[in-house]
Amino acid sequence: MKNKSGIRVINPFHLIYTVWAAFWFLSVFILFYPFIYLFCQKTEWKKYASKTVKIWSYIFFPAIFLRVKVKYHFKPDPKAVYVFCANHFSYFDIPILVYLIDNSFSFLGKNAMAKIPMFGYMYKKLHILVDRSDKGSRVASLAKAIRALQAGRSIAIFPEGGIVSKEFPYMGKPLKDGALQMAIQQQIPIIPISLMNNFHILNSNLFILRPGVVRVEFHKPIETQGKTSEDLPSLREELFTKIQNPILDYYKLPHEKN
Repeated sequence: MKNKSGIRVINPFHLIYTVWAAFWFLSVFILFYPFIYLFCQKTEWKKYASKTVKIWSYIFFPAIFLRVKVKYHFKPDPKAVYVFCANHFSYFDIPILVYLIDNSFSFLGKNAMAKIPMFGYMYKKLHILVDRSDKGSRVASLAKAIRALQAGRSIAIFPEGGIVSKEFPYMGKPLKDGALQMAIQQQIPIIPISLMNNFHILNSNLFILRPGVVRVEFHKPIETQGKTSEDLPSLREELFTKIQNPILDYYKLPHEKN
């Protein structure tokens, strides 16, 4: 919201709500952190660390009175292995996916997350970090993600390569190929996810949280059986369309920017 001078003014209610949410976020996380830290010490215990984080999300969202409405065109099998791909417009996308994905999974995310006190340690232990500016890091993280898939752990990734769009709700384009490459190599399905309005719930520039209803759609899988690297262009376009078009339909916007 801006005043007549064009200066952005923060709604006092939204500020109070943000403080309330931050209190619950930190309180529950600190309460569970000793258990998360303990379970991160051995590889065979990490599944319990992931479950503890999941419980944290189950407490956090009801505590801040935030409703999550999900439309499933396909309900993922919790025991199956997938590559989950979603648009990335807000830092709130990460906790929402933790809350909604029932599969054992790791994020493939930027290495800057590791610098956050306490949270960074957990993120580094449970997820896969990548420095997108470093080719060696990108190659190493892709190899690590493939090993995770081979071990039966799904991967969640934001194929835009971060919060890169300059005009929400239009996604950044072109999508990165990492998610497609690992899915093709392992011949496993890709699950497209449309996060409709997280950028309204949490503006990642102001870090002000707003109450509301988070809306998410899980789409039918993109199958990779029999696909090769030659199919990358068509798969990339299919993935982009499956994620982007429902978001634009939700806002009644044209599928192509004018």
